[in-house]
Amino acid sequence: MTTPSRKLAELGLTLPAVAAPAGSYIPARRSGSLVFTAGQVPFVDGALPLSGKVGDTVTAEQAYDLARTCALNALAAVDALVGLDSVTGVVKVVGFVASAPGFNGQPKVINGASDLLGEVFGEAGLHARSAVGVAELPLDAPVEVELVVEVS
Repeated sequence: MTTPSRKLAELGLTLPAVAAPAGSYIPARRSGSLVFTAGQVPFVDGALPLSGKVGDTVTAEQAYDLARTCALNALAAVDALVGLDSVTGVVKVVGFVASAPGFNGQPKVINGASDLLGEVFGEAGLHARSAVGVAELPLDAPVEVELVVEVS
């Protein structure tokens, strides 16, 4: 059986270092068999590769890739807390998209996170989800994603 860690390696992906919190919170918290992550922006090596609104300065395709990065960052927070291979399923994904007026492709953007989770966890990666358009996100990030996962 392929573990999530092994699947990440097969995909050519590595978990990044967990981003230091920018406020009064922790990156992930366990409650019973669930782990909740804080919202993760698409940091790469501690910086945002793009900023601004989706549908304006950021394309939906770029935002899709950024949502994948957000999910990878959230998995790093889970891994640091309980170990990635203890995840038995993804329960819920909440995605926020900083949207230009008139942009309504939030679900397609957040598919970036959902698709990555499906690639890593297979059927255990199927989840409930919200994809929400917002006016602003911290640090002018185009996308933010949070996860709820079940662990053994």
